[in-house]
Amino acid sequence: MASDLPVNFIQNIINQDLEADKNDGKVHTRFPPEPNGYLHIGHAKSICLNFGTALANNGLCNLRFDDTNPSKEEVEYVDSIMTDVKWLGFDWDDRLFYASDYFEQLYQYAVGLIKAGKAYVCNLTADQIRDYRGTLTEPGKESPYRNRSVDENLDLFERMRAGEFEDGYCVLRAKIDMKSPNMNMRDPVLYRILRATHHRTGDKWCIYPMYDYAHPLSDALENITHSICTLEFSDHRPLYDWCIENVDYSGEAQSRPQQIEFARLNLTYTVMSKRKLRELVENGYVDGWDDPRMPTISGLRRRGYTPSSIRDFCERIGVAKRNSMVDIALLEHCIREELNANAIRVMTVLRPLKIVIENYPEGQVEWLETENNPENEAMGKRKIPFSRELYIEQEDFMENPPKKFFRLRPGGELRLKSAYIIKCEQVIKNDAGEITELICSYDPDSKSGGPTSGRKVKGTAHWVSVPHAVDVEVRLYDNLFLSENPDEEDDYKTALNPASREILQGCKAEPGIAELPQGNKYQFLRQGYFCQDSILSKPDKMVFNRIVSLRDTWAKVSKN
Repeated sequence: MASDLPVNFIQNIINQDLEADKNDGKVHTRFPPEPNGYLHIGHAKSICLNFGTALANNGLCNLRFDDTNPSKEEVEYVDSIMTDVKWLGFDWDDRLFYASDYFEQLYQYAVGLIKAGKAYVCNLTADQIRDYRGTLTEPGKESPYRNRSVDENLDLFERMRAGEFEDGYCVLRAKIDMKSPNMNMRDPVLYRILRATHHRTGDKWCIYPMYDYAHPLSDALENITHSICTLEFSDHRPLYDWCIENVDYSGEAQSRPQQIEFARLNLTYTVMSKRKLRELVENGYVDGWDDPRMPTISGLRRRGYTPSSIRDFCERIGVAKRNSMVDIALLEHCIREELNANAIRVMTVLRPLKIVIENYPEGQVEWLETENNPENEAMGKRKIPFSRELYIEQEDFMENPPKKFFRLRPGGELRLKSAYIIKCEQVIKNDAGEITELICSYDPDSKSGGPTSGRKVKGTAHWVSVPHAVDVEVRLYDNLFLSENPDEEDDYKTALNPASREILQGCKAEPGIAELPQGNKYQFLRQGYFCQDSILSKPDKMVFNRIVSLRDTWAKVSKN
C-alpha cells in the first residue's frame, strides 16, 4: 500500500482495493477532457486528483480526449489542454489517447448489443424522446420502435453509418427499462447522426457515440481501475456499469473500471461553465481564453500564477462528496504566500508625482543598497540609483491632509525607502490648479548608517529616480464578476464587473527591472505582486499584470 497519501474518501477506496489485491494491485486513472474549450481552475483540481492519485499509488494516469462531438471540438483546444497539463507538472508519458481511437470498436460493440437484443434504432424525434421518457414521478413510455427485430435494427444501424439518413432522423438507444426510477436508464441514446468534420477522423464517420456510452468503454479498453469524475455523474453511474457489464470486450481489457464521484470546484466571483466561458470569449466580454481575468489555466498562467500555487490550492480545498463554494481568497492566498517568500521587491511608481530635492547636488547620482526580499536573505541585495529628481506616488502627498495622514504634506517629512528623509518645502501647480511638482529638501545624514538615520519619521514611501526611470504599463485586475455567485443571477453577464481591469500607462520603475528575465515575479512595493504579460510585453514595451494585491483576506480569516 502507498504511504504518505492525502486522506480522502477516494484514497480510502483505493486503499481497500489494494488490500484486497483488486485489479492485481494496480491503480490506473485517467483525465478525460472534451476538447471544446480551454481548461479552467476546476479542471486543475481534476488533473491534480487524477495524476496525483496515480503518482501517490505508484500507478499510471492517461490523458484521453473525449472527442465524440466534432461540432464543438478543435485542435487548438487539444493543444492548449496538453500545454496546461504539462505546465501543472504532470506527464502522461506515452499514454495519450482519444475516444476517436476506439470508434470502430465502439461501433462493433453496439452491433453486439443489437444482436443481443439490448439496443434498437429509434425514429422518435429528440422532443418525442424527452416526452416518452416521463418524469421523476411518472414512468416513461416505450418507443413504438422498441421491438424492432434484430435484423431490422442491424440494417438500420449499418445504414446510419453509411450516411443514408439525415441528421436527427434516427438514433440508436439502449433497451434497458422505461420504468426505471433513474431517468438515465430509460433507454438512453447511444449513437446519433451528426455530419461534422472531425479534427482527427475527418468525414469518415457521420454517427458518433454519446459520452455515457463511449466513456465507460474507453475506460475499460485502457484498463482504467478507478474512473474519478465529478458529482454530476453520480446518477449516470448505473448506466456506466450497464455498459461495462453488457458489452462483450473480452480479450481487449483486463480491468473492471469503477466510477467514483467527487464534488466539483465552485469558486466565488467567477463561473465554471465552459459554455459560459466560451460565451464570454466569443462575445468579446474578455480578450480571449487566456485573458488574465479568466479562471482558465492559461489565464491564470498569463496573470502570473505558478503551477505550485495552483497545486497547493487544490490540495488545500481537499476532496469532498458534497458541492460547496470555495472563496477565491484562498486561491489568492496560495500565490501570495509563495511570492512573499520568493518574489523580488521592486520600486515602481504607478501614478507619478515629480519631486525636486533643491539641496541635493545637481548631476550627482548615488547607488544605494536595498534588500531584494526581506523575507529571504539568501536573495541578497541590489543597488538602486538616487538623484536630485525623483518620482513618488501621487497618493503619498496631500496638500490638506487629515490628522492621521502619515505621508508627505507641506512642511512635513517623509522617509524614502532605503534612502533619505525629505521635507516638502514648496508645491508647484499649473494654470488649472493641479499639482505638478514638489520642491523638497533632504537630510544628508539620514540615510542608513548616517548620524540621523534613527530619527523617527512615521511615513516611508517608495520612489524612482527620474533620469533612470523605466516606463512601464501596469494592468490592475479585480474579480471578473461583482456577484459572489454569478450563476444565481437571471443572466450571469449582468454581474460582470466593469472595473475588473484598470490600465495604467506612464508608470515608472527602477532601471534594474529591464535587465531581469521576463518570467520573474515581483512585489511592487505597497502595490502587490506582478509579472510581465507574456503576450503584450515587447522589447520596447514592458507590460505588467498584477497577479494579486498585498492584502490577504484569507490569512486573516484562517487565523480567526
